[in-house]
Amino acid sequence: MKYCFGVDIGGTTVKMGLFEKTGEILDKWEIVSKTENEGEAVLPDIAESIKGKIQERGLEEADIVGIGVGVPAPVTADGVVNGSANIGWGYKDVKGELEGLTGLPTEVGNDANVAALGEMWQGGGEGETNIVMVTLGTGVGGGVIIGGKVVVGTHGAGGEIGHLCVNYDETEICGCGNKGCLEQYASATGIVRLARKKLAAETRKTVLQAENVTAKDVFDAVKAGDTVAQEVAEEFGRFLGYCLANLAIVTDPAVIVIGGGVSRAGEVLIPYIQKPFLEKAFFANKDVEFKLATLGNDAGICGAAKLILDERG
Repeated sequence: MKYCFGVDIGGTTVKMGLFEKTGEILDKWEIVSKTENEGEAVLPDIAESIKGKIQERGLEEADIVGIGVGVPAPVTADGVVNGSANIGWGYKDVKGELEGLTGLPTEVGNDANVAALGEMWQGGGEGETNIVMVTLGTGVGGGVIIGGKVVVGTHGAGGEIGHLCVNYDETEICGCGNKGCLEQYASATGIVRLARKKLAAETRKTVLQAENVTAKDVFDAVKAGDTVAQEVAEEFGRFLGYCLANLAIVTDPAVIVIGGGVSRAGEVLIPYIQKPFLEKAFFANKDVEFKLATLGNDAGICGAAKLILDERG
């Protein structure tokens, strides 16, 4: 039997999994991300943990295909990161360093791209090879997969859906330094921003409270039939749906998978995104399916495992 490791590096924890080549998860665990001193301990800690698991399981190195890694930063095709604020890294040859520390082949990708690969393999996009995944969390991440391969790009920034410009008249600045990015309207913080702006001028009765509203509050209120919340959801949906209609012209996906913390609202999300999408979609893209991500916190480790299996399996 052949095995591989999937590693999902985050700013707080590193999620790790041991997989059979078939995709079955045999074990999963976490270690702390030690981001002090420019994250110098992160890769050595991962290597030590993997070596420990190999010993614990009594595995032969010859039976291990390698290690796949997802990183919260743009990653070049050579496995190099040129800065990751969440980890503290500047320039970091993640592939080269981890191979040196473990002696195992390693492949590295952006965490959102890797999560998309996981959802294509075993989640909401299972059975398809052309998908777009949108991750709606504190920010908006994304992954584009065409022909079963992640679109990485020259600088490792392929699939940065959250920074597509959707409002040319925006005056407030996005975290990336630009204005009018999708992330300002469709992330959890973006939804809160839309809600607060609406509530500042709202006279109708609503359960939403501007001072402590969350994205979850908005969609809980939508489910309860709150008209004001439904209008906030419609505004969110227009920004995201119109943006995805433009993206679909370029990528022509079979499925658009919606993931991230906001997706925990459930199926109620889909009509708010799909309706405006269909209003603007090119005729050839009208039958694109919208599905919720299904792997949850395992998407990253699953996609990382798929990354190494595709290259070395």
